[in-house]
Amino acid sequence: MTKINTALHSSRRKARKAHFGAPSSVRRTIMTAPLSKELRDKHNVCISTSSSGVFAMVSTNKRSAIRDLSKPQSKWLTVVQQVRAIPIRKDDEVTIVRGTNKGNEGKVTSVYRLKYVVHVERVAKEKSNGQSVPIGIHPSKVVVTKLKLDKDRDSILARIAKGREIKQQLKEKSKA
Repeated sequence: MTKINTALHSSRRKARKAHFGAPSSVRRTIMTAPLSKELRDKHNVCISTSSSGVFAMVSTNKRSAIRDLSKPQSKWLTVVQQVRAIPIRKDDEVTIVRGTNKGNEGKVTSVYRLKYVVHVERVAKEKSNGQSVPIGIHPSKVVVTKLKLDKDRDSILARIAKGREIKQQLKEKSKA
């Protein structure tokens, strides 16, 4: 098997060591949760390639499209969603989409980076002595429905959108 990315190890042993021995700052980025469709649409940024054209935003199943309304027979230009996932944090509101607790909603009460899990309010199990213990859920198995926004979170969303916008422009330049 040939190596696809020379900057990363293709060894399973080294990949597992890097994952489970990662520092907290790296674990934060690993513990990203996808945004709900409404939040993705809200934080999606459209790129206008022509200064003279009039564009309309159309949301479809998986992608969004921009159409130039100044030309009657213009083609659709597809634009990839800009912000799909964001590192999860305490006080985000989430919906669980996988597992036995599927469909439960609640606020994130804690982000347990050491175990790669989050604890959601009202998602707990009873111990034999009657004590309630929170159930750990992996961030990829939840969908963020409401973000706790502050200036740091706003700058993260802007930075992600800007980076993807630049990447899209470079891709278009390489095709031309």
